[in-house]
Amino acid sequence: MRPLDAQPWLHARVFATIPHVAVIPNPGKQFALSGVLAVMKPTLAPAPFHIFTPRREFLRRLAYGSALFAVPGLFAEQLALTPRQTEGPFYPDKLPLDTDNDLIVINDGLNPAVGEITWLSGRLLTTAGSPIRNATIEIWQCDSTGVYLHAGTGGNKAKRDTNFQCFGRFVTGSTGEYVFRTIKPVPYPGRAPHIHLAVKRRGQKELVSQCYIKGHAGNEKDSVWKRISDSRQRENVTIDFAPLAGSKVGELTARWDIVMGVTPEHG
Repeated sequence: MRPLDAQPWLHARVFATIPHVAVIPNPGKQFALSGVLAVMKPTLAPAPFHIFTPRREFLRRLAYGSALFAVPGLFAEQLALTPRQTEGPFYPDKLPLDTDNDLIVINDGLNPAVGEITWLSGRLLTTAGSPIRNATIEIWQCDSTGVYLHAGTGGNKAKRDTNFQCFGRFVTGSTGEYVFRTIKPVPYPGRAPHIHLAVKRRGQKELVSQCYIKGHAGNEKDSVWKRISDSRQRENVTIDFAPLAGSKVGELTARWDIVMGVTPEHG
């Protein structure tokens, strides 16, 4: 894996063109421009605001998909629940100062994290396909060296990528959508590549799960993945990490719709 190439769009990155997308506030890092939510990273010299076509196309499709799945009665059958899985021992024991949905650059840092940049997105839904809004989604994962943001982490802590946030949050919008910019997960001894996730509502964790890379050989040896006995639930958490069309820096896109057994009025 190689560091993300230095690109002008690092100075201003568009996260969503979807109206009412909610992001945990972080002063000085986010701002709104003509209905477009973006993130600014300070630089030594002024940089132009760039919206690159591949990113815009990706977010257009995300908005389209969110609108499509917001249509009542779209699903002919109940969606499979996202399975509950272990939280594991490495939920951050001390949260980073930056907890937004961009895990690649911390606060006003100029150096991006090492890894295969991935746009992880999807919707939070009920089994009937209705969106759940105003829920906080948290993700956490190890860095490209297999080290977590935790004092008891395995791996070589001296080699931890301090430019990687390891943890992020996002509040779902009116169609249940969420989006993170992170890295493709990597394996470490005893585990297949995975990303941890928690859904919080009213301050309480209502779901804890993990997602995996579809087709990765390590899945069949991973004890947590193998404990998912329902094939539909296993399919829900085993997702594609595919090249982002038009990206010039090798970005990936991964889609994970999270399904909970609640009614939308509780959301």
